[in-house]
Amino acid sequence: MTAVRTLIMGIAAGLLTAALVFAGALETGELGLLNWLFELRGARPPVFPIVIVTIDEDSFDELDLPWPFPRALHANLVETINAGRPITIGFDVLFSEPSPRGRADDETLGGSVARAGNIVLASAITEVSESFYTKVDLNPPLPVIRRGAAAIGTVSVTVDADGTLRRVPLQRRHSEELIPSFDLALYRLARAAGLPAAELPPPGEFLINYRGGPKTFPWIPYHRVVQGEVPPETFQGKIVLVGPTSAILQDVYSTPFARARTMPGVEIHANALETLLGGLAVREAPRWLSTAVALAAAIAGAWLVVRLRALRALAASAGLWAALAAVTFLAFSVWGAWFRFAAVTLALLLGYGAAVVGNFVREQRERRRLGQFFSPAVLTEIVRQRGDVSLGSSRRLVTVLFSDIRGFTALAERVAPEQVVEMLREYLSEMTEVVFEYGGTVDKYIGDCVMALYNAPIDDPDHAANAVRTGLKLQERTLEVSARWEAKLGVTIRNGVGINTGEAIVGTMGSRQRLEYTAIGDVVNIAAHLEALTKEYGASIIISESTHERVRGQFPTYELGAVAVKGRAETVRIWGVLPANLRKHPRVALGAAATVTVVGAREVVPVRTRDIAKNGISLTGVPAELGVGTRLRIQCEGGALPTPIEVEGTVVWRSGDAAGVSFASGDGVPALPEPAERPPR
Repeated sequence: MTAVRTLIMGIAAGLLTAALVFAGALETGELGLLNWLFELRGARPPVFPIVIVTIDEDSFDELDLPWPFPRALHANLVETINAGRPITIGFDVLFSEPSPRGRADDETLGGSVARAGNIVLASAITEVSESFYTKVDLNPPLPVIRRGAAAIGTVSVTVDADGTLRRVPLQRRHSEELIPSFDLALYRLARAAGLPAAELPPPGEFLINYRGGPKTFPWIPYHRVVQGEVPPETFQGKIVLVGPTSAILQDVYSTPFARARTMPGVEIHANALETLLGGLAVREAPRWLSTAVALAAAIAGAWLVVRLRALRALAASAGLWAALAAVTFLAFSVWGAWFRFAAVTLALLLGYGAAVVGNFVREQRERRRLGQFFSPAVLTEIVRQRGDVSLGSSRRLVTVLFSDIRGFTALAERVAPEQVVEMLREYLSEMTEVVFEYGGTVDKYIGDCVMALYNAPIDDPDHAANAVRTGLKLQERTLEVSARWEAKLGVTIRNGVGINTGEAIVGTMGSRQRLEYTAIGDVVNIAAHLEALTKEYGASIIISESTHERVRGQFPTYELGAVAVKGRAETVRIWGVLPANLRKHPRVALGAAATVTVVGAREVVPVRTRDIAKNGISLTGVPAELGVGTRLRIQCEGGALPTPIEVEGTVVWRSGDAAGVSFASGDGVPALPEPAERPPR
């Protein structure tokens, strides 16, 4: 279900992206990426013979004339260029108003236009809007000038939302008349003159496939032509465009190669004409196709999060984005196809991001729910492995640990309930911390009892040894807690630990209203029974035979015999576990053979040990003549001892054949309590 929810989030991200696309919210970003494609592709040299005669700053300076130039001067330009037999001449200059120099000036230009027979003149469609009407005017050249022209084309253009000029219409409608664009009129004349040209794109606007920035096409200053500095044959077989390039005349625009309005309009027409002649118009992929790919990218981003971990999914998403970016660039640079990539980028980011955020929220919720059972390390592994770790019920080998406070009922009767709760909270917190330290899972708390599982839900090949390590550490931590509460209330806390290994049904179980991660099986019952036996045997930790087989040689143990377990026909052999360093561990059950020699004497007496503390030992079978105050030398080895003990001490109490000996290196305080307070066998 998690995977399904994640994929649904990916679909939602894709649909959101689609809505943004159709609302136009991503258009500016798409246009910016189109500019990036042009820049990444780089400038390309023109193929067709197009030259530009520039009305530039130098021409104003050299001719020393204000704008507009005399139309007779334009006539001189036409005569000079036409003498070189060009294919056609296009004037990107409006002649819609009479010359301030009189009608003769207009007639001179009109005569030159008529004699050339290959001139395309410019018209402009202007629109004036008021609150109550809109007026649209064509503004064609004066009749005296246009009557001999080969064609008239409109130079009116519209910039995109980001202020960049990319599109040129093939035709513009005025009233009931379709007027060809300036570029279409030039295209038709060039093709009619025999220049090889591609078929026209579909009717409507076309995207200019810019060759480069300003001066990509050859520039020849206006003043050099009219002053005879340029031979007429320079224009032979050329398409000649005449237009202003000076920023003063404000015929400049922003293009993909000229961002800050530095591309003259006449050079934009040169790029548009090159695009038409070569059939190079940028082909825009259908918006539905871009949207469909964006939806697929969003789903892919979410799917990667399902299949991989977050960082790997991020790397894979970045790789997918790079691959799509490469395909987008290849399609543009080789085939002139524009695929809208901003939507794909956003969809992939949203799909990945939504899945990651959704997983994070679910993981945090799951962490809070499972944190009461599992250690942070195990919990992290569960979250990391996700689908590889099953919390459902299954049969598996586990080690079960039970730890219980000795005499808790009697203790609770002596202490106020509020203090019992506080003490129990501290004790259980400390015990849980130890369980987590060794990779265990807290199954449940039963009053003052802690039940823990090992090798579940994460595999742990050392689970039995980790359970025993937990038991040993629990003994030490219990004494620390006990010391604090003994100082407060004078109460002593001790605990017993039972450990068993075997197969159980482990997983999330319970009712529809409440589920818990737990284990069910005979292995659990035996572990609980072993914990109860610690009181009877005077042992702090008791493990079963199945656990002992897995930890043999790793811990000092001593066999306690075989016991019957309720509900089982067969007995269970059990072992006690000792700390690795008996001298440093406060009071543990021992049960090993020892010898005693009075200091200064040679007589050796065999005795048995009962328990040991960091500064004392309890013995049985001690001769009556070894009374309180007698100094002894004790040797103890073999049995469950990890290392031999050889120490001197003083008898500090006697009871029958039992005696308590304080080590000579101690601080003088008896290490062992009086016999009546010692734990029963």
